[in-house]
Amino acid sequence: MKYRLGDICTIIKGETGIMKAIPGPYTMIALGETDKTHIEFQFDTKAVIVPLVSSTGHGHASMKRVKYCEGKFALGNILCAVIPNDENFVLAKYLHIYLHWNREELLVSQMKGMANVSLPMNRIADVMVTIPSIEKQREIIKLEKKLVEKEIEADKLFADQLTQLENLNQAILQEAVQGKLVPQDPKDEPASALLKRIKAALRQAQGSKKEKPLPPIKPEEIPFEIPESWVWCRLGEIIEYTENVDIQKHLSPDTIINYVDIDAIDNQNFIIREAKQKSVRELSTRARRVLKPNYIAYSTVRPYLKNIAIVEDEKENFIGSTGFNVFKTLNVELKYAFYYLLTPYVNNSFKDLMVGFNSPSITNEQFERSLFPLPPLSEQKRIVAEIEKQFAKTKQLKEHIIANQQATGQLLKALLHQAFEVREKKTV
Repeated sequence: MKYRLGDICTIIKGETGIMKAIPGPYTMIALGETDKTHIEFQFDTKAVIVPLVSSTGHGHASMKRVKYCEGKFALGNILCAVIPNDENFVLAKYLHIYLHWNREELLVSQMKGMANVSLPMNRIADVMVTIPSIEKQREIIKLEKKLVEKEIEADKLFADQLTQLENLNQAILQEAVQGKLVPQDPKDEPASALLKRIKAALRQAQGSKKEKPLPPIKPEEIPFEIPESWVWCRLGEIIEYTENVDIQKHLSPDTIINYVDIDAIDNQNFIIREAKQKSVRELSTRARRVLKPNYIAYSTVRPYLKNIAIVEDEKENFIGSTGFNVFKTLNVELKYAFYYLLTPYVNNSFKDLMVGFNSPSITNEQFERSLFPLPPLSEQKRIVAEIEKQFAKTKQLKEHIIANQQATGQLLKALLHQAFEVREKKTV
């Protein structure tokens, strides 16, 4: 049978502000996945813990979890405890399972508010819940425990598979820049001739500006072998930086800037998510890298996070943070350089060079001095094509794993829903 939650339970709001918790011997239930501790307890009972606010902040109704607690515990003031009036009639653990697995339909649907989304306690009290016999409740508790254990095992398997795929992607990139991904063609112009043309183009681009020459490469610096038709050079020899613009000096305070900070980079898909539209007066002097199509934006702050993207769009006043090095390649396939910067070798090299505590980063000099394995231009194109062919396959495999993971979660939920429904029919 179905019962109104407020008729079979006592619902009490938490008393402790999350930020006012004083570490102590008692668990203090918080909104997030990890709880805190407190010097005092508010409850000494078995209870279901329901959030009174949305899990994902302003403007969106969501609830990531309903928690369960027993014994002595404190409770944050943005949650409430739902305590059964009679444990001989309804078990707190059963209620936890029922409300957690039906939270979207029963609880999230009752949230209100446009900006500050909340769940009023009187609406929680009005929620209707199915209560089978105590024996059936215990059966469902055992079933859920088994199913969750199986889900944890499956999630570990899926996580291992995704890790293996990422390792495969990294191996593909590393093989690519060591000349092992595609065969060499003796008809290709050797990379030494290409490098001469690149250096000439760079001198022409620099014009009368005097740049400090990069040091020659010493044999002991070479990290791995490359084919005979390739040549080692330094990254600074094959790139040209974008312009820097002092927007505070050259633009009016009200001019709108399409601004890209490091957090605007999607480091899973390596794209710029969205530029923020801000006035010049809202931006600091860090906003000065001009962004243009077919330039690479590479974050030199925490480079191991791989915040890198090829700029695709052309926008008015399109400006990036000085946390990026923004550059184009000279007579080098842009995507070859892009993929090179994603390799384990580059990632590990830059990790070793990082300095700084709050925002560990590499310098422009370190960036430019990093070694670059340069293949013949025709081979660069073949390498990029093969990388993208292999990545398309691994992407398909990743989507398949994620779909299986989602299906497993949906199956668990369906099995529990079926158990709730069967129990209800039998007790009518």
